Amino acid sequence: MSRFRARAGFIYIYLALIKQQIPKLHFIIHSDIFSPMGNRCYTMLKPGVLNRRIVGEVITRLERKGLKLVGLKMIQITKEIAEKHYAEHKEKPFFSDLVGYITSAPVVAMVWQGDECVTLVRKLVGATKVTESQPGTIRGDFGLHTNCNIIHASDSDESAEREINIFFKPEEIIDWEDKTAEYL
Repeated sequence: MSRFRARAGFIYIYLALIKQQIPKLHFIIHSDIFSPMGNRCYTMLKPGVLNRRIVGEVITRLERKGLKLVGLKMIQITKEIAEKHYAEHKEKPFFSDLVGYITSAPVVAMVWQGDECVTLVRKLVGATKVTESQPGTIRGDFGLHTNCNIIHASDSDESAEREINIFFKPEEIIDWEDKTAEYL
């Protein structure tokens, strides 16, 4: 357990004791602060990453940030799953190319976990348009063409939950105990 979570747990217990002594006192506690697991983010390494043999480099960047990998599998996405995943883009002109690209070869589906996970992953990944991606980001360093984007990352906690449920069964996500978290 990280030092922060240990302190947060202590504070939560302390607040609960105070509330028992002063019943009319109400506390608003943000659930993410006291969550034992933090937030989760769905990421997908697209066919270009596998074809270029840079899967390990991309995963290493996310791990070095201190995020915890709790779900990982290589899959061949069907057209139906791809359309469900990118449903919000259905009316856009690039939709069929996007579906065609992610169904053209296997992808690596992952679930990452950590405090402010979606925000951190999005910063590491960089802007969607490769011409706007900063050097040092995954897309900025490895992306060549926006229409063959190399990585997908959830853009909100709600999207992450929806996407994780599309690609992973609950038993495929393993929330293992991270002994190094207290040192980060």
